[in-house]
Amino acid sequence: MKKTLKEKALTPEQYRVLKEAGTETPFSHPYNREKRTGVYECANCGAALFSSGAKYDSGSGWPSFFQAFAREAITEHADPSHGMERIEIICTQCEGHLGHVFPDGPAPTGLRYCVNGAALQFLPDEEA
Repeated sequence: MKKTLKEKALTPEQYRVLKEAGTETPFSHPYNREKRTGVYECANCGAALFSSGAKYDSGSGWPSFFQAFAREAITEHADPSHGMERIEIICTQCEGHLGHVFPDGPAPTGLRYCVNGAALQFLPDEEA
């Protein structure tokens, strides 16, 4: 995994998700219910990953977005684990595991970036 100068101390759950490709329990993270406007950054390196304007309630139990903050912020890899064909999404800057992207999201992209809340940190607009 790439190291960056901005890399932060992680909680055990953040480490498990970001560095060991773990998955948090659905509906367990407060970001799934977050309604304020702002930017979701990588909890490891601080890279901007998603805007609250692209967030929606997918009903999946994880924070979901229909597009990334910038196309180059997210890298995709085939993930055949658990007997499924999925597309893993990672932070381009630090290579931290974020979650997966699925082709069942809303317009305009039709994508659902299903992200572990533990992989994110939220920066509300009032703090920007």
